[in-house]
Amino acid sequence: MPRIARGRSGTMAEPRSPIPVYAARYREADLSAFCEAALRAAGADAPTVDAATRAMMHASRLGVDSHGVRLLNHYVSALEGGRVARAPHLTYVRETGAVATLDAGAAHGALAAYTAMDRAMDLASGFGIGAVAIRNSSHFGPAGAFALAAAERGFVGLAFCNSDSFVRLHEGAERFHGTNPIAAAAPVRGARPWLFDMATSSVPFNRVLLYRSLDIPLPRDAASDAEGVDTQDANAVDMLAPLGGAFGFKGAGLAGLVEIFSALLSGALLSFDIAPMVGPDMATPRNIGAFVLAVRPSAFLEPEVYEEGMARYLRTLRRSRPTAGGEVLAPGDREWREADNRARMGIPVDPATAEAFAQLSLRYGLYLPETQSTAY
Repeated sequence: MPRIARGRSGTMAEPRSPIPVYAARYREADLSAFCEAALRAAGADAPTVDAATRAMMHASRLGVDSHGVRLLNHYVSALEGGRVARAPHLTYVRETGAVATLDAGAAHGALAAYTAMDRAMDLASGFGIGAVAIRNSSHFGPAGAFALAAAERGFVGLAFCNSDSFVRLHEGAERFHGTNPIAAAAPVRGARPWLFDMATSSVPFNRVLLYRSLDIPLPRDAASDAEGVDTQDANAVDMLAPLGGAFGFKGAGLAGLVEIFSALLSGALLSFDIAPMVGPDMATPRNIGAFVLAVRPSAFLEPEVYEEGMARYLRTLRRSRPTAGGEVLAPGDREWREADNRARMGIPVDPATAEAFAQLSLRYGLYLPETQSTAY
């Protein structure tokens, strides 16, 4: 492990494109193997190890570093403390036609979501649509990973999840909703899927933690201090702003929609009743809710009509006239581009995560992944 490079202090003026300073870059296979080894050492069973690593690597591969391997240390703590079951028993407690409800048994959220999406796709194969509500789950990381799992098999996929209260309402001065992500993915013939993944907050909390580690300022209108006053200092953040800035009622409304699907339809806890992700209680399961949906396009129209329509839509979108110096991209284009870049150059890891890896290595006697390149 190289000497950990610290980030440069940024001014409080909003940067157009802040340049982070990472500790090093690593090969994807090496990072994946280290995550698997650490999760096994923490006592996780094989399905949990596979699902948690798959989700983290999805995010790290596509450049969503806030939800990538930086979550490993948190997941290990949750497994060790008992918040997340090491060998969970997942049970479908209701099944009616094209819908089902999964009690995840305090499973890792990625295991619950992948399991539910597999079931949703099975239902969609027969009914044209399949929906699964999830309760008694935990933090599942990147919502896009589960929507993408559907698109990779030819389905349109959606994934929602609520989380502990950390986002104020529009013009509110206290925490109410979680970051409550919405993700969707759609298959594209002969190309990578259309992929959309967003938090209903201005930024996810894990991005705040990432910016703290990288020592760079947050964008304006992204977060607030304990009094609800906007701040760009990641260390001063007490709550996040809803998506939309001056029109934050839109983000707050979308967060409420996620709450309805994830918590109210599943029987999970509402965001303001969920224990904080960061603890201090790492022993009590949090009963987070989620919801996944799979749609089979051929149930609605001829497959070639869907495929040709999607191709024309994306072709026209990408040819749309940009602003001066701008670039028009379809959802997922930036992430797939970054995935190609990281396949060549390696996956970057921030300083705090590099230090966490070092501590996990010492605790469990694990070999650290070899660096592909040093700090930049």
